[in-house]
Amino acid sequence: MNITFDKTFFSKYRAWIGTAIAIVLIFLAPAVMSGYSLGLLSKYLCYAMVAVGIGLAWGQGGMLTLGQGLFFGLGAYVMAIHLKIEELGPGQVPDFMAQYGITELPGFWQLFRDPVITIIGVAAVPGLVAAVLGWMVFGRGVRGAYFAILSQALVAAFAVLLIGQSKTTGGTNGLNDFSGFFGYDLTDPKNKEMIYYICAFCVLAMVLITYWIRQSFMGELIIGVRDQENRMKFLGYNPASIKVFAFSLAAMFAGVGGAMFVPVVGIISPSDIDVTPSIMMLAGVVIGGRTTLLGPVIGTLIIRFAETQLSEAYPAAWTYIEGAIFILVIAFVPMGLGQFKGLWPWIQDKLGLNGAGTGEAAKAAAGAASGSAATGSTVAGPTVAKAVNA
Repeated sequence: MNITFDKTFFSKYRAWIGTAIAIVLIFLAPAVMSGYSLGLLSKYLCYAMVAVGIGLAWGQGGMLTLGQGLFFGLGAYVMAIHLKIEELGPGQVPDFMAQYGITELPGFWQLFRDPVITIIGVAAVPGLVAAVLGWMVFGRGVRGAYFAILSQALVAAFAVLLIGQSKTTGGTNGLNDFSGFFGYDLTDPKNKEMIYYICAFCVLAMVLITYWIRQSFMGELIIGVRDQENRMKFLGYNPASIKVFAFSLAAMFAGVGGAMFVPVVGIISPSDIDVTPSIMMLAGVVIGGRTTLLGPVIGTLIIRFAETQLSEAYPAAWTYIEGAIFILVIAFVPMGLGQFKGLWPWIQDKLGLNGAGTGEAAKAAAGAASGSAATGSTVAGPTVAKAVNA
């Protein structure tokens, strides 16, 4: 009786329990990690924000986004422009602009002088760009491999644009040497710890938003469009608008991750958002499991930690080792680490740890449920998922 109560309790309140555990771990990290390690964790968490959005767009929506570096870069440059302006005196321009004879800040720089507009812009700018691109692409029925290739081409074009507009973007050198963050000194360890907390709680908030979407009617619509787009049209839904919603939200997550990347690392350049970094953002999602809630975050932390350790231990061969790990995962564990989420229940059932006859009882219950669903579906009416799979 106690076991049943405990299982029911944890099943009912698992979101609250998981959130409480995450908060404890967030506050525990600064106490057990050095300043250098905490800085690395903050950097990894910036990539984890991107991964949460990819998990929503790709894992739930079926949109293989190979170009999230575009939205990561938009958020990063919005933040970098504001931080650069903070350091300038009245009438001054950055050094790289002065070298080209520019004496006044460009209009899009002036837009992000205000801190409130900047905070809004790090999410709004990527979200609006994604919405416009989404309507243009999904409205024309582009999907699958064509969408993946197009998204990758967009991030490559964005990197080329940044390099070509070196007079206003810093070119290949990007924007760097930030000393402050909304008035806080970035050289102060306490302020670096504050930035870590911002990154950590942003990831937690994004995971909770994604969890809420997955449990809501919108989550059913996203999965329905992924599995049976034509049938969703027949049911009266507009697949393009549903895809634009998921794609734009993923872009906003990436933009916030890029914005926090700037004060954590201290630089943003085209090399941080090009095709290769975009693929690495996807790699963590693949490792962790794109269809799971926490898989993208865990996979990203693993792949980024491995990247750091391998690059230090094997500077000449770490890329080959990382590539081999990625290939092995794709070949043998295509669903990522999330594929093993049912391993422990299976072991418990085979060893009889759940009590005698549990396996048989579960099968009987499943059979009864399917029978009742078959007889009761005509009375209750089908949900979106039932209608799609009918």
